[in-house]
Parts: sequence; C-alpha cells; structure tokens
Amino acid sequence: MNPNDTENHNAAPQAEPATDAAPAAASAPEADPIAVLEAEKADLKDKLLRLMADMENLRRRTEREIADARTYGVANFARDMLNVADNIHRAIESVPQEARSTAEGAFKGLIEGIDLTERDLLKTLERHGVKKLDPQGQKFDPNVHQAMFEIPNAEVPNGTVLQVVQSGYVIGERVLRPALVGVSKGGPKAAANGAEATDNSSTAQ
Repeated sequence: MNPNDTENHNAAPQAEPATDAAPAAASAPEADPIAVLEAEKADLKDKLLRLMADMENLRRRTEREIADARTYGVANFARDMLNVADNIHRAIESVPQEARSTAEGAFKGLIEGIDLTERDLLKTLERHGVKKLDPQGQKFDPNVHQAMFEIPNAEVPNGTVLQVVQSGYVIGERVLRPALVGVSKGGPKAAANGAEATDNSSTAQ
C-alpha cells in the first residue's frame, strides 16, 4: 500500500466540514432592503415630527415673549410715573371743594389746568395698558387691594372697600401697585355670588 494513499485516506474526512458549512452559510437570512428602507423612513418621519413640534413651540414662545414685551415693557417707567399722578391728585385734593366751586380768575384757571393735567396723564397711561383702580364700594380683593385698616360699619357687607388711601394701578393682567384701602367690619357677610346676605342683626331676632 502506497504511503501516499494512506495520507489521502486520512485527509478526506477533514474536508467534509467545509462542505457542510456551505449550506449553512447559504441558509442565513439576508436583510430585506425594503424593511431597512421602511425603518429609515419611520425614523426620519419621527425626527421630522419632533422638529416640527419644537419649531411650533418656539414660535408660540416667541410670540408670547413679544406680546409680553409690548405690554409690560413700560412697567418700570409707568411705575415711576405713578408718583407724578399721586402728586397731581394731592394738589387737586388740597383745595377745598368750596374754594374750587367759588374760584375765579387765575386761581380757577390753575385748578382747571391741574385737573386737566391729571386726566391727560391717566389717559396716556391707559393708552399704554396702565389702568387706575377705583375700588370704592367694591368687595375687597387681596389680589389687587391692600387693607390698611378696618372701618366699623353694620350697614354694608364685611370686606367692602369704604375708603381709598392710595389709588392702585394694573398693567395688562399684572398689578403695578395695589390700592391701599380701608375695609368695612361688623356688617353682614357677603354671599359667595357677590349678593348681600341677610343682616346678622335681623337673623338674630
């Protein structure tokens, strides 16, 4: 027996695994190109929708900031002007009502000029979104009023503004300065809907 034949005989079984590996490799599933493209499409669509949502939120936020800047941009200046409005009002209030009604000549012109100046100032402030609060007779609102003292009065519901010590102002939906007020005490309680409740003294009888 030829030694080469023996070597050939021993080498033959070693080649079989390579023959078996070929079918295994052929049986491995290949990636579906359509599925890959669909996955990429879905991913890009998701990113696009997120980007569009972010841009919409940015647009809304920018519009809100611009609107706030237009409304409240003059807040600091308007707050400083309130002192001027207060001084003008004090000048008018310092003149007794009788003296105002009987004023003549230059004195009458001075009073009318001060009164006109106050009205023009308030109109100018209002054009820029600043409004004066007139809470006299209204129900006390801690959001826009600041109570300085209580006034005993059994004829009006509790918490009614009976005296305005200093006028308040708002700009847009914000309080520029709360009104300093005196509120009633000792009267009937105000109903939740704003209507007056039955007088406590009447109920007790």
